[in-house]
Amino acid sequence: MSELTIPLFPLSQALFPDSMMPLRIFEVRYLHMIKRCQRDKTPFGIVVLRQGSEVQKPGESESLHTVGCLAQLTDVAEIQPGLLFVHCTGTQRFRVLANERGAYGLWNARVDLLPADIATDIPPDLQPIADELGSLIAGAQRQGVEAQLPITRPYRLDECGWVANQWATLLDLDSEAKSMLLTEEDPLSRLTQIKLLMKQK
Repeated sequence: MSELTIPLFPLSQALFPDSMMPLRIFEVRYLHMIKRCQRDKTPFGIVVLRQGSEVQKPGESESLHTVGCLAQLTDVAEIQPGLLFVHCTGTQRFRVLANERGAYGLWNARVDLLPADIATDIPPDLQPIADELGSLIAGAQRQGVEAQLPITRPYRLDECGWVANQWATLLDLDSEAKSMLLTEEDPLSRLTQIKLLMKQK
């Protein structure tokens, strides 16, 4: 495992490896963060809020989950002064070792990068979940809206971890469920949990 220090962006939703997330940036702390990451071509970390709000409020404290995902900027557009619209892609999961709040209330953390998922074949009982994701992608391609999916190429529909991460992004799950999935290190177990969550929908 390797350590690095990164700025954190706490959100109510999780970012997963090989998934995309759009963000509207307007708080001073994050405007500075995005501009610095864009300039230096460095990632930031997205972590799920355990307590508190996405937008900083006087007197309100924030508590963060300890596992997150590195976010790499793929597009930054300035809609108007003080408002950025950005797209980022999840790359690698990490565990927070220590964090502190700095200028403007921006969180910075020392993190351990977690290993990438081992390529794990999808067992027969979970194959329908992969097939459903493949059908969703194919349908988006036919309609010409594939670019709107929060999914990155190459498509790895034969790998438990990749399929699980895409469903974790697509499904309407609460923050605790998404944090639980992000924390799960075994890709087969993560996809099995996805199957159970899909049955509850």
